Order: sequence, then C-alpha cells, then structure tokens
Amino acid sequence: MSINSAMLAGVSGLVANSSALAAISDNIANVNTVAYKRNQVNFANVVTAQAVKGKYSAGGVQSVTRQFVSQQGLIQASGSTTDLAISGDGFFVVTNKGAGLTAADARSFTRSGSFGVDADGYLVNDANLYLQGWPIQADGTFNVNPSDLTEMASINVKNLGAAVEATTDVSVTANVNKSGPVSTGLGTYNTAANSMAAYAASNGASGTKPDFVIEMNVIDSAGGSRKVAMAMLKDTVANTWRAEIYAVPATDVDAGANGQLATGNVVFNADGTINMAGTSNALKSLTLNASSGAAPRWAPGLGLAAQTVDIDLAKLTQYSAASTVNSIQSNGAGVGNVIAIDVDENGIVSAVYDNSQIRRIAKIGVATFPNVNALASVSGNAYRPTIQAGEMTIKEAGIGGAGFISPSSLEASTVDLSAEFTGLIATQKAYSASSKIITTADQMLEELINIKR
Repeated sequence: MSINSAMLAGVSGLVANSSALAAISDNIANVNTVAYKRNQVNFANVVTAQAVKGKYSAGGVQSVTRQFVSQQGLIQASGSTTDLAISGDGFFVVTNKGAGLTAADARSFTRSGSFGVDADGYLVNDANLYLQGWPIQADGTFNVNPSDLTEMASINVKNLGAAVEATTDVSVTANVNKSGPVSTGLGTYNTAANSMAAYAASNGASGTKPDFVIEMNVIDSAGGSRKVAMAMLKDTVANTWRAEIYAVPATDVDAGANGQLATGNVVFNADGTINMAGTSNALKSLTLNASSGAAPRWAPGLGLAAQTVDIDLAKLTQYSAASTVNSIQSNGAGVGNVIAIDVDENGIVSAVYDNSQIRRIAKIGVATFPNVNALASVSGNAYRPTIQAGEMTIKEAGIGGAGFISPSSLEASTVDLSAEFTGLIATQKAYSASSKIITTADQMLEELINIKR
C-alpha cells in the first residue's frame, strides 16, 4: 500500500538523518582533536519496483558514511620538540605497547603526532599509542624495509647512557715570532738526551727549554681529558723550527723518553705561511695504541682504547710578531647526558647531549596506502588497514610520495565549525520533515479506518 511505503520512507529518513546528526556531533566534538579527519554522511535514494502501473511505492533514503582521511589539516607550530606532523601523505606507525612487541601485536596508523616521553622513555601520543621507527644499526645505518613492520620497534629516548667522543682532529691557529733570536739552547739540543720533552717532564731541571709551546687538550676513549703539547725551538736554518710533541704529564703514555710522541721540523714559506710539504709528517698525525698494545701507547694502567689524532697545522704562521696561540679547536667531547630530543624532517630521531654531542636513535617510517579514505577508524584517532585501502608501504619521510616530518608541529583538525553548524540546522529540518511524513501517513490511515464507521 502506498501509504505504508510513505510511512516507511519517513522512517528511513529519520534513520538516515540520525546518522548524519551522529557524524556532525563527532566532528564538532573533535574540533580540537589533533589531526582529526571529519566524517560526512551522504544520502542515496532507494527505488522499489513499481509492480502496478499508475501506483507509486516510496523507497525512502539510505545513508552512506564518507571519511575525508586524505584531507590535509593545517600544520601549526608547537612548543614541544617531540610533537610531530606529517606534511603530505602518510601515517605514523603506532602500537598499543612499548616493549616486547611481536609479529602478532596489532599495528595501527595515525596522523596524531602529539608525542611525549613516558616514564619508561618511550614516545607515546595522547591516545597512549607508541611511535614505531627503524632502530639505528651498529654501522650507523637503518634497516629500511617497505613492508615488514616487525623491523620497526617502539622508539625509546631514555635508555641510551652517556655519550663520549674521542678526539680525532685538532686544528691549531697560532703564530711564531720570525724576528726572534735563534734559540740559545740549540747548540746542546738533542731529541733523545736533551729534549724539550725532558724539560717539561723535569719542570726545567733538565732538557732544552723551548722557545714556544702549544698545548692541546685531547679527549680519550673514556671521555677523560688529556694534554698534549707541541714545543718549538727556532733553528739556525731560516724559516725552520725544531718541534716535539709530548704528553703532559709524561706518565699518561708509554712512548719515547719523557712522554715524547713525535719529533721533526716545522718549515715556513718566505711569506710567513706554513710549508706543509716541508713540515715533518710525524707532527701532523699522532697514533696511540691501546693500553694493552705495543708502544707508543696509552699508559697500561689507564686501560684506554687506541686513538689517532690528526693535527691540522695549516693555520700556523711565522710573522714578525709575538708568538701566540689564537685558538685550538678539536672535535672530542667528554661524558655527556641527554638533555633534549630532536627530530628532523627526514624522520631521524636524535638525542642531544649536554656535551654538544648528537646521537641518532631511530628513523620514523611513513606508511602510505593507495586509498586512505577506505581505512577503518579505530579508537585513539587511528586507522587499521582494509582490503579496499590497498597494500600498505612503509617509506622514508619525503621519499616515494611520502610526506615530510614537521618537527615541533601538530596537524590541526579538518573540522570547519561554520559548515558543521550549517549542516546541523539542515539535518534538524530534514529530521522534522521526515517525522511529518509519518504523522501525515498516520492521519491518512486513521481516515481510512474511519470509513467503516
């Protein structure tokens, strides 16, 4: 009966508009949810077979929910270095737990990058989802696998220990006085029996007093600070200086007499610049074997690892001015502790230490899908794969169509309040109109029943 079909069409209108109201309510409630993607309920008519010519049977309406997962939210600056956003396509890979992950544990995908460090040191977002990344390998690389999620692990930024970097390079900027007299001790100078190293080791009681000394600090393999000095003695040969490198104190090394590590000549050009070709190679690079190795080595009692220190003398000059050290620069660093976490746009997570060292921890992968709007929503503003979404691929940030990581940033919700409130009004009116269909059909049926009276 056409009146019954009209009533059922009204009921379908109530159901469809109820779904629309639910979607609008979710959108409005999540207007401030990080990286929330708005949902929308669209309507499609239902047509029933018209069995009798001249009569119409109402089919009503059905609701179809559509996700706008692919819509990019506004990237906004944040005050936390662990807040992350993806600028472009892709999702963070997350799990429900940090330690003890297995292949059977579910992985989900989110763009909600409001990550912080929990009590165990893991990066966790507001929904208590743990960020996954490729751990750094022993050789400093990352085992990037585009399809195997088990290669990724929950990123921990606390259980790292202290950081030490042994010195490998020292750069000297100094001037030696060209106008100074030839050293008075040159006549008795001998690198073995009457050396400048002996003068330093004996506090001047023996050995040859140098004309100029350049002291350099060297960080050893355990983070300790050691001192190495280069003493210079002006020669009778123009633009030539005798030089020795020795440890201070001499007991730090097991090498030549009085801690002597190297001897040779430093030669300058006529214009005052150093002649690197004429300068002895022994003065440009020092190699100290491990404490348990052959001499020259660190003193056996120190228990230190082998170390090679390249000394850059390119900025050593000989001008007619007082001998002076302008600067000594080296790349070593003593023991340091973590003070900050840094993430770059390529997704590399690094620990920053108070000794200026930076240690890479992991690399964040970006998961992409052919049809992101078909992903299944789960609690925590996250998604799970579906057949309709297509095959997942994990990519490095900024490569192969994956978005870049925006550190110290968050993606805003894509909800437009003005559009939602407008839709709310339209949905309310449509719901009222559908209810009017039911009341009208009810009145018509009542009239039909009253015919018998």
